[in-house]
Amino acid sequence: MQEERRLAVLRAIVEDYVATEEPVGSKALVERHSLGVSPATVRNDMAALEDEGFITQPHTSAGRVPTDKGYRLFVDRLSTLKPMSAAERRAIASILDGAVDLDDVVQRSVRLLAQLTRQVAVVQYPTLSRSTVRHVELVALAPTRLLVVLILSTGRVEQRLVDLETPLDDTQLADVRSRVGRAAVGEIIADATTSLRDIVPPPGAAGAQAGDAATLSALAGVVDTLVEAMSDHRSDERVAVGGAANLARFGDSFDSDVRPLLEALEEHVVLLKLLGEATTGSNLTVRIGHEGPYQELSSTSVVATGYGPRDEAIARLGIVGPTRMDYPGTMASVRAVARYVSRILDEG
Repeated sequence: MQEERRLAVLRAIVEDYVATEEPVGSKALVERHSLGVSPATVRNDMAALEDEGFITQPHTSAGRVPTDKGYRLFVDRLSTLKPMSAAERRAIASILDGAVDLDDVVQRSVRLLAQLTRQVAVVQYPTLSRSTVRHVELVALAPTRLLVVLILSTGRVEQRLVDLETPLDDTQLADVRSRVGRAAVGEIIADATTSLRDIVPPPGAAGAQAGDAATLSALAGVVDTLVEAMSDHRSDERVAVGGAANLARFGDSFDSDVRPLLEALEEHVVLLKLLGEATTGSNLTVRIGHEGPYQELSSTSVVATGYGPRDEAIARLGIVGPTRMDYPGTMASVRAVARYVSRILDEG
């Protein structure tokens, strides 16, 4: 009973401090919360919480504020996340449903997260190496020119032109399309590139002698083009950032809190490390203050999760903000946006 009561007092301190940005005193707790105990008991509980390092008194005769340890206990004991309002759910749907391609999905997601949480939002572009080939299409633009369209499980679309030495008829084009599809579709990038190379017989081999010269020539060109497109790792360390203006809410702690974070926003490698590794599933991770990888960002917390089709985390998204944040609401927003983006990629 005593532990549960003290947890209720800690929860009330966290909620009030997040809402008011002012240290919280025992009198305010009794007035604002139905704790069911006397002011003297609340003071005793606050003293015990302070002795255990869950709250601290920033100034003499001031109220208390949560410590990193206090926020951690608060987050770990959350039984439910703050439910999304109907308006918030409609906003997520209306903003993300209009996306036209992967880049648009990422940009819309980062703006949406920043708006919902009033924090700095970070969205990692899907990592190419984790992608699988969803579809390959070959379109004849002219007798000796093909458009190769590669669609990955991340929603990424690559379009490349291939110039042929010899014109292809419809039957030959269908043959090339079939061979490429069997080799690549459904495979992860690394396996797809290996399979594609294997379907092109080397010059002088029995398969090359037996095959149709025009078909084999076109096949070789298409395979080279696809392998090149799959080997393009430009997006693997790209992130989109939004909501930097929300840092103005740090108020008078610019030098200690805001400046290091502003500098971090310029370094994508730093942001990727803050988000953490993408793992299978969509587990939410919360790193509070000194739990993060950078000491200079010890006054900030990170709420992040993976996203991707079929419950496979191909990238991460989340928010970076002050340790004094609305954790239940922020966690709910991050999870909701990640699930919606994952659904878009699943349906793409």
